[in-house]
Amino acid sequence: MAKNRAVAATVDGTGRLTELKFHTDAYRSMAPAELSAAIVEVVGRAQRQMAERVSKAYEAFMPEGIDGEAAMRGDLDPEETLRRMGVSLDDLK
Repeated sequence: MAKNRAVAATVDGTGRLTELKFHTDAYRSMAPAELSAAIVEVVGRAQRQMAERVSKAYEAFMPEGIDGEAAMRGDLDPEETLRRMGVSLDDLK
């Protein structure tokens, strides 16, 4: 929910926006830039919160030493990940 509580966003497990709710008519009197900023802020917050929830849900299944949040963002180096798991690329050939 936005700081002014005028708008709330819901996202699914992939971070895709599934619902945008306007709780009051306050948005009608907001300047376009103000409304846009409120929407961007609330959607971004909802996406970050969902990413945290998904990361925590999968944490138990992640190999030791693997950053679950980095994995969810796609920021893992595959070679480094394999090395931490005790596997070398040469072993896979």
